[in-house]
Amino acid sequence: MAEVIWTEPALNDLDAIADYIAIEDPEAAARLVERVFRHGEQLESNPRSGSRPSELSGSRYRQIVEPPCRVFYRYDGKNVPILHLMRSERLLMPGRLRQRHRKRV
Repeated sequence: MAEVIWTEPALNDLDAIADYIAIEDPEAAARLVERVFRHGEQLESNPRSGSRPSELSGSRYRQIVEPPCRVFYRYDGKNVPILHLMRSERLLMPGRLRQRHRKRV
């Protein structure tokens, strides 16, 4: 079983997204957070379940899409660090994802 590790930057990303949604609908924000954490729990038993981001097709990064979010992680055979969350309509900046992974390692 893999260990899922929520990095501080990823948790901050989730907080920012949920805070924005909560302006209009606090219950929707709470449901989103719950669904995202549920995906994290599923990664413990199935860490390769996410898809490879099209922007990073040749990399080892994976994503889980939980609208309106994309959750990025990387499985190293033992750990699953959750590195970055973003709204799905935004463009991914691969450098930011790689930078967060380097800080984590």
